[in-house]
This record gives sequence, C-alpha cells and structure tokens, in this order.
Amino acid sequence: MIPHYKNIHNRFKINGIHLDKEALFQLAYSSIKEGEAYEKELGEFLLDWLDDKETIQLTTSGTTGAPKIITIKKESMVHSAIATGNFFDLHPQDKALLCLSTRYIAGKMMIVRAMMIGLELDIIAPSSNLDEFLSDKCYDFVAIVPLQAENSLDKLNQFKKIIIGGAKVSDDLALKLRDLDAKIYETYGMTETITHIAAKRVGETYFNTLEHVAITVDNRSCLVIDAPSITNEKIVTNDIVEIFNARQFKWLGRYDNVINSGGVKLFPEQIETKLASKISNRFFITGLPDAVLGTKVVLVIEGEKYKIVPSIFDLLDKFEKPKEVHFVSEFVETETQKINRFQTLKKIKVV
Repeated sequence: MIPHYKNIHNRFKINGIHLDKEALFQLAYSSIKEGEAYEKELGEFLLDWLDDKETIQLTTSGTTGAPKIITIKKESMVHSAIATGNFFDLHPQDKALLCLSTRYIAGKMMIVRAMMIGLELDIIAPSSNLDEFLSDKCYDFVAIVPLQAENSLDKLNQFKKIIIGGAKVSDDLALKLRDLDAKIYETYGMTETITHIAAKRVGETYFNTLEHVAITVDNRSCLVIDAPSITNEKIVTNDIVEIFNARQFKWLGRYDNVINSGGVKLFPEQIETKLASKISNRFFITGLPDAVLGTKVVLVIEGEKYKIVPSIFDLLDKFEKPKEVHFVSEFVETETQKINRFQTLKKIKVV
C-alpha cells in the first residue's frame, strides 16, 4: 500500500482493535461524546484527519511567543511519519504507546505514524509520571518529554526505542538514562517542521537529520531547514547551531536567549546544563540590563527564597557566573508546560 492520508494501514490497531476508516469515525464520535478530556482531543483530531480537506490546522507551542495557528498538508504529515519510521526502523505490527496529548503535534504524529506504518498503538492518559497509567506491557516505540523520562525511569526499560522531545535533555537526565537497556534518542523539531527533523542518541553531541532534510545556517548562525517533502518554503529557525556536515549539527542555544555580557556572547542553555545537577528547583538563566556590562547574567529559581551556596557556580566560567539570583514563587508556563521566561520575569518586575 502506498502511504497516503486517505489510506489506513491494514495492520493498524488502537488498544488492540483493528480499525478501518469507518471504525475510526465511530471511535472519534464516541471519544468526543463520552471520553475524558484527552480522549475528546483524540476524537477531534481523528475527525479533522478523516474529513475531505487536504490540510489540517495545528497550534504552535508558544515557547518563544504567542501560540499561533498554522496550516499543514496532511500528506506532509504522512511524509514525516514515513521518515520517522525509516529512521527508527519501525515496522507493521510494532507495538507503540501514545502518552502525549493529541492537542499538539507530538501526540498527533504518533497517531499518524501508527495509521501509516501499521503500528499497534496503545493510548493512555497524558501524565508527567507513566507509573500512573502504564501497565507492565513492553513496547517497541514511544515518544515522551523530559519530565516524563525523569519521573518514570523505572518504567523506561519496557520500551525498545524511546524518543524524547519538547525540551532539551539535561546532562543530569542523560546520565540517568545512559545505563538503561532501551535505545533512547533526543529529537529536534517544532510544529512547523511537523515534529522532529533530526535525532541523536542521548549523550551524543550531534543531531542526525532525517531523510530528505537539508541544513544550512543564516547570517546569525541560526539553523535553516530545507525539507521539500514537508514544506515548499525553507524554515528559518532561531536556534544557533554548529554544522558538522551535511547531515549533522550541534545545537548551541536560542538566538533570542543569547546574552552579550561585556562583549562576551553567552548561551543560557549551556549555563543551565552546567547547573542542572546543582539546583533541585526549576530555574533558568537570563540576561538583564546592566550599566557596566550592558547585560548581566541572572539566575531565576522557582520557589521560596533560600541561601545559595557559592560553590554551585564552580563549574561555570568567569563570565557565566550570575551577578544576581531571583526567586519566583511559581513560573509562568506556556500551554505545553514549558517555562515562559519573559512572562516569568514580569513577576519580579525587571521588564
């Protein structure tokens, strides 16, 4: 069968049941009418996928700005699903788990991959801890976010292959994952690229692009993605990268987060990685105006104020060390539970 959004693989299952197009319609309607919140979202996506339109509307995550609606071709989502299947060597009747919300692209694409490749997909309620809903069943493939990995370490050996996306995998988490039997990958992508366009084994330096993806950088050293099977236009990102070769790149940080302190360019994400094992609360590094340096490095920690031991900064270079530490009782989050740095800074009245 040639993969096409109007076709459903004859090996495709949801929760152990073979589903053709008519059965999917029935599942969608019953999920919307009688299901829990995550099941209603599943039903709504299935109805969107099964209608007569060639496109579907997606909501971006809003990590660096207000969430927006974009329109994507369903056939482009099929190409993305097949590319993922080829990259991770997925086959019909492989068992997969969906534990992400289908409100956003990561969850939607697990459904599309299952329909196009013929995966046997089980669906559980999205939760930050897989222990809450996951049985002892073993799976070939799952997509999760770092928080789920962190909270469910004892469950991850139930999976042969795991992809982690939505946020960077910290060095501390990577160390915890290193000794697991599962093959665990960190992915790079966004809604505009229809989830990931590159992946790397956790702990490795360079991301490897999926098939039919070409990469360059612009004059800011930001990644430019050329993926004609997904979109006719090149995607210009705000991610500063170092390109190793035509298929590999190293992610350095967000262009909009870069701190120029006293003429030295600093990447908050790299500083955060060094501090990850030293601070138990959620935190982030940012820059604030300074009369001498132009911009000073600032550490913002979630929770009640406590005394900072200076030795936690021993791993940082001279210019990376924070000039101030601020505490915020609760961080502002995007709809996908990522930290909204700009809105959080407003709570300490510095912007």
